[in-house]
Amino acid sequence: MRTISISAILLFIFNVLLCFPHFDGFPSGDGVVRGKVTTKGEGDIVPFINIVVEGTRIGAFSDATGNFKISNVPGGDNTLVVKGMGFEVARIYFSLDEGEEIELDIEVEYRGIDLEEIVVTSSPTARGFRYQPDNVYLGEELQKRAETSFGEMLDGEPGIAMRSMGPTPSRPVIRGLDGDRILILQNGERMGDVSETSAGHAISLDPLSANRVEVVRGPASLLYGSSAIGGVINLMTADIPDGWDQGGSGVVSAQGASNNNMGAGFGRYTWGAENWAASGRFGYRKSGDVRSPEGVIPSTYMNNYDGSLGFGFNNGNTNGGVNFGMGRNTYGIPEELDDPFESVEVRIRQQLMQGRLHFRVSDFFDRAQLRIHGSRFVQQEIEIEIEDGYIEEDIEIEFDKLNVSSTLTLQHRPVGIFDRGAFGLSLSGRQMDVSGDDAFTPNEERYNIGFFTFQEVPVTTRIRLQFGGRLDFLRATALPNDFSDMSESRDAFVYSGSAGMNYRPAETVEIGGQLARSHRYPMLEELFAHGPHLCAGLYEIGSINLDDEIGYGTDLFARWGNGVISAEVAGFWNYFSNFIIMQPTGETDEGSGLPVVEYQGDRARLYGGEASVSWNVTGGLRTVMSIDYVNGRRTGSENHYLPFMPPFRFSGTAEYDFGSGWIGSRVRAVSAQNSVAPDEEATEGYVLLGMNVGYRLNGGGQHVIILRVENLLNVSYRDHLTRIEERNFPMPGRNFNLAYRWFF
Repeated sequence: MRTISISAILLFIFNVLLCFPHFDGFPSGDGVVRGKVTTKGEGDIVPFINIVVEGTRIGAFSDATGNFKISNVPGGDNTLVVKGMGFEVARIYFSLDEGEEIELDIEVEYRGIDLEEIVVTSSPTARGFRYQPDNVYLGEELQKRAETSFGEMLDGEPGIAMRSMGPTPSRPVIRGLDGDRILILQNGERMGDVSETSAGHAISLDPLSANRVEVVRGPASLLYGSSAIGGVINLMTADIPDGWDQGGSGVVSAQGASNNNMGAGFGRYTWGAENWAASGRFGYRKSGDVRSPEGVIPSTYMNNYDGSLGFGFNNGNTNGGVNFGMGRNTYGIPEELDDPFESVEVRIRQQLMQGRLHFRVSDFFDRAQLRIHGSRFVQQEIEIEIEDGYIEEDIEIEFDKLNVSSTLTLQHRPVGIFDRGAFGLSLSGRQMDVSGDDAFTPNEERYNIGFFTFQEVPVTTRIRLQFGGRLDFLRATALPNDFSDMSESRDAFVYSGSAGMNYRPAETVEIGGQLARSHRYPMLEELFAHGPHLCAGLYEIGSINLDDEIGYGTDLFARWGNGVISAEVAGFWNYFSNFIIMQPTGETDEGSGLPVVEYQGDRARLYGGEASVSWNVTGGLRTVMSIDYVNGRRTGSENHYLPFMPPFRFSGTAEYDFGSGWIGSRVRAVSAQNSVAPDEEATEGYVLLGMNVGYRLNGGGQHVIILRVENLLNVSYRDHLTRIEERNFPMPGRNFNLAYRWFF
């Protein structure tokens, strides 16, 4: 497999930086404007808000502490335009002599996130009240986390770990839960891939394509499904233009990594008129095999590209748009096969269409949102064998999946004791054809109709209650194929619900909690699998007698902050009446040589929590420390630990931001995991160090360059959640990651 020389990547990026034009058509000077952005009234810092000198492309984003610095400002009378999601646009007028440096403190007014602007994962009404822990990553913060996959990007955040089988198919695990207990969405709708079904299956969107990532830990919003007791991750793109300026704008990114000779590029361009806009994006990523301190990890290469064309319109009370996208992805699976001349490769192709429509009316239901998603996803798992100098390829398994979904959400005005609320209808259907030499499940058709509501009751000015409910009708039909002649349908009425409270005893304190009931129908593999699954490195055995998985969850959190120090602590407890477990049996299948696992249902409980503290030591120095813990046990016919539970973890970061750039460090300490299931190997603890440095430039737009060092001491360690057979390979060694992004 050809790889890209890292030295060539670095040379290319630095040459590009040196050659960027300064767009002489836009005025520039040598003045400097610095300052801090805070909210009007409360005085809270506002990070990552856009500040631009009107009539130019000179500007900056505020940093994590709300501070900003803009260089090359022309002399004379000027206006700063301050824009940010959820804030009123602010215009600050100032005069500047040539070469002068001034300081401006900017106040912006928070107005809440409007329905037209964004899909809000944790609350459809975007009232700003929290009932469970959530996080949002966007702008520069996303660039700092740039990785090959979303699993790697979010790994280490409080409560979030990573299930992996090589870097490409890694997927987030929230509070010990994965699979379809964690819903991963693209712009509010299910993605249509098969990443939830196996550790060897990848998320179909590249991280460079996302401009905002929302994470909700705990019992998630019932807008998206009845099974998401673990949480929701919403990956948001700008493929459908929304809130554009007239004329052209865009972003260009490049990224390189030393460990696996990875190179990636991304570009997006949007042209906006008064009432409409069109956009296009294209991304490419290629890497070789990952290197660990003990040597190369074979078959961890990847080659991916994707693109999209979109159109958006805005006619006042109505706006929306549509986009069409496609993608191709090829990656290896790091399995130790009996024959060194054999390997496993996954090949993916996808086409998708997404639509969005928002409109306002003057009736009881005054706002509405309609989302549509349709896709075809094809994944081939191929065994490659070299014999007598010839390459032979066999398609062991092929998944061909058609997926259609749509959600209509209606927001209503306050009525009686209720504040703004929402009612909704969701429709989804999918058809999965499974073929290949080792097809191990029948085909499947699955249809779902769901009705949901979300309501809030302001008890006092400091106490609010939230209620949510969802009713789904589900029909799942197993259809015959070359593996099975089975033809069986199962119907189910599924109900789920949640109730939460938010209490603000003081302006600096917030307390929230939620109770929830989830209902998960077993996946196709859990019911019908019986055969080798090369992509997972397992021989899987399902059980047609599995009952639905019913979960009950409790989530509590408290947050305090005074502008200098902030702290948050959260705890959870989940009980399942029929938790579906992929249980290792300790046996090996003779024909394939793969370890055997069985899908079993049993009572189980998981509990744990997270805590974090952030301290703005000085104007630019900030430290963050966090810990998290999960404990999972079977409590029914067996009484032992659940497999693949994350160990106790500590993370600490320190970062100094000096306006035009920053420098930071990170330490992650992970304890040994000895609380393991039968026939599951324990893992030792480890400590990882990392560093990062970034620089911001103005001129012809905004430029951000980031150099990040991971596993600085080249520690050899094994992650407990890796699904590589018997954890035969350690995790990646030292890595230098260089990223560049240009906003224009």
